[in-house]
Amino acid sequence: MRLGVLDVGSNTVHLLVVDAHRGARPIPMSSHKSVLRLMRYLEADGAISDEGVAAIISAVGHAAAIARESGLDEFLPFATSAIREAANGEEVLDRVARETSVELQVLPGEDEANLTFLAVRRWYGWSADNILLFDIGGGSLELTQGIDEVPDVARSVPLGAGRSTVEFLPDDPPSEDQVARLRAHARELLSGEVNAFRQLPSPDHVVGSSKTIRSLARLAGHVAEGVGSSERYVLTRRGLDDWTPRLAKIPADSRPALPGITADRTFQIVAGAVVLSEAMRAFDVRELEVSPWALREGLILRRLDVME
Repeated sequence: MRLGVLDVGSNTVHLLVVDAHRGARPIPMSSHKSVLRLMRYLEADGAISDEGVAAIISAVGHAAAIARESGLDEFLPFATSAIREAANGEEVLDRVARETSVELQVLPGEDEANLTFLAVRRWYGWSADNILLFDIGGGSLELTQGIDEVPDVARSVPLGAGRSTVEFLPDDPPSEDQVARLRAHARELLSGEVNAFRQLPSPDHVVGSSKTIRSLARLAGHVAEGVGSSERYVLTRRGLDDWTPRLAKIPADSRPALPGITADRTFQIVAGAVVLSEAMRAFDVRELEVSPWALREGLILRRLDVME
């Protein structure tokens, strides 16, 4: 069957079309993305501004038109933390449904974490044993660990790259003091989250997923040998910490000249680097492997699992 997954996130509206059936890996057929950067449209009371709502409606409407032309058997539209946590989130969802005929399913943070973990587990297989996973979205950081397809612990922390940029790094490029304040904030939040994982055994495999982490791995990581033809990126904390201060000194419009840094992530990549560095430090992780599969693939896999 042909499935379309529409991901309305904090940074992009992304339509992924795949051909899939139970027992087989989803085969990507097409991908369409609109840059949203929704955090810039948040008002003081936490509501999404009229301009931001219009941007969401335009991007969702465009994606829905492409989906209709793609011969889909099923359409899975969903939204994550930015709309979930907005003061006017319900109103935004109603307007999107009314003006585009797309009813977005809002995923709770724990569901985001569980679905992403499912995708990573399927990608690496049972031989990876106990997996610790970091996933950095625009609004939240998901932390999960477990040995099965459902993690033993799943946490969603308000440390997304977009959110952290808006709240702590308003200047372009950010000052050293701004970066230091974000680092201290991330360290404080993560120190409380680590306690939930202390009863678990040490992970056998540490993985990072999301476009932000993939971008950082292409910039500061290296390719290692692995099974299959896909490039296997490994990112060390040392390499990340070496690049982060240099990255922070470069204006956003110049960062896409660097390896791995794309225009849709250039404004929030510094915050993502700081948050990932502190997450790796909090869990005493020296290196991680980067998964090409994340939340969208997890949604597809879950849908295939429940098919009759």
